[in-house]
Amino acid sequence: MSTDKTDPTTPAAGEPNQPTTWTGPRKRWVPIVVLIVCMIAAAGLTWLLTTIFTHKQEAKQPFTQVVEITDTTYDPAVWGQNYPLQYEAYLRTGEINEDELVAREPTEADPRLFVTQSKLETYPRLVNMWQGYAFAVDYREPRGHEFMLTDQQFTRRMLEFKQPGACLNCHASLPEVMDELGDGDQMAGWAAMNKLPYAEAVQHASGPIACIDCHDPQTMQLRITRPAFIEGMKELKASEGVADYDVNRDASTQEMRAYVCAQCHVEYYFAGDEKTLTFPWDNGLTVQDAIAYYDEIGWTDFVHADTGAPVLKAQHPDFETWSQGIHADNGVTCADCHMAYQRDGAAKVSNHDVTSPMESEASINASCLTCHHSTATEMKERVDTIQNRWYEAQDISFAAFDEFIADLEAAAKDGTATEEQLTIARDYQRRASFMIDYTISENSKGFHAPAYSISILNQATDYSRKGQLALRGVDVGLASGPVSSASPTPTR
Repeated sequence: MSTDKTDPTTPAAGEPNQPTTWTGPRKRWVPIVVLIVCMIAAAGLTWLLTTIFTHKQEAKQPFTQVVEITDTTYDPAVWGQNYPLQYEAYLRTGEINEDELVAREPTEADPRLFVTQSKLETYPRLVNMWQGYAFAVDYREPRGHEFMLTDQQFTRRMLEFKQPGACLNCHASLPEVMDELGDGDQMAGWAAMNKLPYAEAVQHASGPIACIDCHDPQTMQLRITRPAFIEGMKELKASEGVADYDVNRDASTQEMRAYVCAQCHVEYYFAGDEKTLTFPWDNGLTVQDAIAYYDEIGWTDFVHADTGAPVLKAQHPDFETWSQGIHADNGVTCADCHMAYQRDGAAKVSNHDVTSPMESEASINASCLTCHHSTATEMKERVDTIQNRWYEAQDISFAAFDEFIADLEAAAKDGTATEEQLTIARDYQRRASFMIDYTISENSKGFHAPAYSISILNQATDYSRKGQLALRGVDVGLASGPVSSASPTPTR
């Protein structure tokens, strides 16, 4: 007896062929999963598009105007209401490592509780180089921009020596001072400030450099507010064949990122009875150009107390030194390294905590490593190597200079050298002193232009040795040009 059984995989007669593999019943959760995936993808895409749109709007309008800013808005805190990120960074220039501070007893003349380390104690040779000048009495390590006015106002160079108001050019927020002294005429106010005694002029200064010193309040574009820099650039460009140069009209945006800093970080002197702040750039920006300029006009800062030499005192020629280096040649400016861009959403914000790019690994990454394919550690080692070489060259140059000064002082006292020999030797002292001073007063410790800075020290060493030879009767001749015979002004 047989039983009929039908194979479910075999089609019945007359029916079309069916799949030979049975898949079982349809899973009802599949459409739900697909729907959820689609919803998540749609939400993600919507979020992405919304974020892109929001960032584009942020980039177009990187700040919210809370208050109106005008040409008489001098207080940076008011600007900070519109630009809080920049203002918060600006305030950080008042922060300093406690290890760098020296506690002191405040006095009525100087109320400061802390100062920085004395450079005269760290480098006692400076006292010998500046003998008879105010800098031989008080000269300290710099602090941030927040302290630039306070530390100038209470240095012994101001309290114990007569100084002109022109000193405020580099240490105070200038537009307010010029407006007040000139009753709205800034050029008249600037001229008045220059020739006022410092103690009177500083009463018109409300604080250190501020937003209005570098930015147009209507457009926020960088601008130059210091008349000395405007005139200095005009003279420099004229020497290069460019007539009637106006830095605020003719400079590029990238150039201005160096020029706003160069309003203060430069070599200068006070010209004439009006004490007009002037940059010695008629011949160019090198140290030899400056010496030639001072020789031509017969300028002397002070007469050295021990040797009688007509000496030049360098200030802080950061801009001039930078201009001789590889970064300047490649369009890298002060702001690119010392105020590196940071991201806030889609907007780029320039870091207004103006400091050394070697301050931290983060600052090295934000500045150096935007161009250099290296690590923060390697960059720090590279900078250390450059600066250590400069220190070594400085030590050699200073040693030669000290020996030279001792020989010149002795020769002037004991009569072992003729007056002609003394004159030639003093000429060499004038040049050697200025060149050593030039690299020491420049703040990068040889980094802004390494080869150039070391070449300056080498030249100073050569001048010192030639000065010693002149005292011994060797015909070395004058270094170049006439020796200045002008009476020195009090100080700078």
